[in-house]
Amino acid sequence: MAAEELKNQANDYFKNREYERAIELYTEAIALEDDPPKKAIYYGNRSLAQLRLENFGLALEDANSALELDKGYLKGHYRRASAYMALGKFKLALKDYEMVTKKKPSDKDAKVKYQECQKVVKMLLFQKAIAVEEDSRSIAQTINLDSMVIEEDYDGPELEDGKVTEKFMEDLIQHYRDQKKLHRRYAYKILLDVKEYFSSLPSLVDIEIEPAGKFTVCGDIHGQFYDLLNVFEQNGRPSQANPYLFNGDFVDRGSFSVEVIFVLFGYTLLLPKFFYMARGNHESLTMNQMYGFQGEVRSKYTQQMAELFTEVYNHLPLCHCLNHRILVMHGGLFSSDDVTLDDLRKIDRNRQPPDEGLMCELLWSDPMDKPGRAPSKRGVGIQFGPDVTRSFLNRNGLDYVIRSHEVKADGYEIAHDGGCVTVFSAPNYCDTMGNKGAFITMNGSDLKPHFTTYEAVPHPPVKPMAYANSLLSLFS
Repeated sequence: MAAEELKNQANDYFKNREYERAIELYTEAIALEDDPPKKAIYYGNRSLAQLRLENFGLALEDANSALELDKGYLKGHYRRASAYMALGKFKLALKDYEMVTKKKPSDKDAKVKYQECQKVVKMLLFQKAIAVEEDSRSIAQTINLDSMVIEEDYDGPELEDGKVTEKFMEDLIQHYRDQKKLHRRYAYKILLDVKEYFSSLPSLVDIEIEPAGKFTVCGDIHGQFYDLLNVFEQNGRPSQANPYLFNGDFVDRGSFSVEVIFVLFGYTLLLPKFFYMARGNHESLTMNQMYGFQGEVRSKYTQQMAELFTEVYNHLPLCHCLNHRILVMHGGLFSSDDVTLDDLRKIDRNRQPPDEGLMCELLWSDPMDKPGRAPSKRGVGIQFGPDVTRSFLNRNGLDYVIRSHEVKADGYEIAHDGGCVTVFSAPNYCDTMGNKGAFITMNGSDLKPHFTTYEAVPHPPVKPMAYANSLLSLFS
């Protein structure tokens, strides 16, 4: 089949959002095509498909390949700029948009994208300029709860003597079902208390499950509040007899992230020994600025609260170990063979995630089928094979690892001969993916994972990404 015909077929799959199949056909077309300008277009198209799958590292590679073949290929600059933006490399993105505007000054779309990217770069420079190292006072220290008056007409849930109770959680969930807002005084109080609690925990939290005890692990929720409630309806509300671990990416994308996070934080304070939360790659400033959480908090509360959330997320534990036999983290394993659980316990996590190292890889890495390691398709972290998993388990005396971070059609996946389990708990992700959600239950006697899958449930007519940064329009 001719390369051009393969490209046209791939374009059709792309239009139908079947991006993985489109990538396969673009790859076949690239292998057949010898004409550099045409081949550059195929790379550019594949780059866009990778962007849609959030494989930002692969998207960047394809954009670079396109520009190596045809330096005048403007869409190659667009694609590369989009990948740089997604990876938080705004200055590099700005150079590409500037190139497009210089070569095609009449392109209004390019001009808008250049201006929007320029705003981000200027904002970051301004923030850096006004940062005063001597002022170590946190946002939490500036909060004055006494100044936040409870209005007489407020009819929502109330803390009792400043504490979360079971009644408060019941009232909060119903309040959110009714699409109402928790009073700012209680919201701030929860954030201050949960920050203090998380800061008392190590980076790796050990959890003991009694032999007859049940334990549940959930993956990404991504602001899908009504699907979170569906998990509780199917599996029971959190309690001492029904403990939970939520494995990162609680927010962003879905437009009910505020509701999700306050329910999860509320249960953390109510049941600190029976409800656990681990940081995901979306519990970070850059992700929250781009994918909706910061915009949602500003819309429902204040910019000050958005900044307080950033401080809270910096104290979230990075991983958990169940009965010394199962390690649970959001992303995956490491670029080094000699990592131990003690190394994870020693991580200084009170910061934004770095671009490399153990903390980065815990939040960003992904498994792959072939042996060894490879650069991440996302552009951050690594990909690790079954041999890497086996070596890590043997070194640390573990049975298997549980991670999240990736959409799976059935809501879960068992890989690496059972050594690496993925669980993803946001069904029909972003109202478009059509995937099932899943959660894992196990008992303390054998720690064997049991999977419950479920479909998405209806939610109020607020679309995903409703609060996302307008810069996301650049990823096209």
